[in-house]
Amino acid sequence: MEEEVELILDLCKERMAAAIEHLEKELVHIRAGKASPRMLDGVTVDYYGSMTPLAQVSNINTPDARTIAVQPWEKQLIPEIEKAIINANLGFNPENNGELIRINVPPLTEERRKSLSKQANTEGENAKVAIRSARKEANDALKKLLKTGLSEDLEKDAETTVQNMTNDFAKSVESLLEKKTQEIFTI
Repeated sequence: MEEEVELILDLCKERMAAAIEHLEKELVHIRAGKASPRMLDGVTVDYYGSMTPLAQVSNINTPDARTIAVQPWEKQLIPEIEKAIINANLGFNPENNGELIRINVPPLTEERRKSLSKQANTEGENAKVAIRSARKEANDALKKLLKTGLSEDLEKDAETTVQNMTNDFAKSVESLLEKKTQEIFTI
């Protein structure tokens, strides 16, 4: 019985950690006015017939705080990369000089900052929902074990552990959102 409780707790923790990981990935895509190579993480390029992440066909760096430079390993990929960046709908306008692609990251307006902050908060709420869902599933599984012979004390202790995990992960979400909001509103 105790192994099953441990298994439930481990699974719950895994799902909550996955929610945090997903939130971190989503927050990276919400740009905060400062250029970062990770802004292009979701961009894939048609490379000899297969969709390949941009980072696997080029060097991506930031020569300054407002510019992203993409240096393809093969020059004939430049038009494909440009098209992929435009199609990724990130709000960027790539410029190519035949050697590399420059992307100027425009400064954010106050209105855009507020909208990005709302978007970040929405992602945070989604993560909290996923965490609460993991808690509910763990508690339901514990209740089933209670019916099949788990002692009430063990069940209550496990529920307390699940609630503590939920609180810890919720604090992580708040901390990530606070950091991202601060980043968005920093000029």
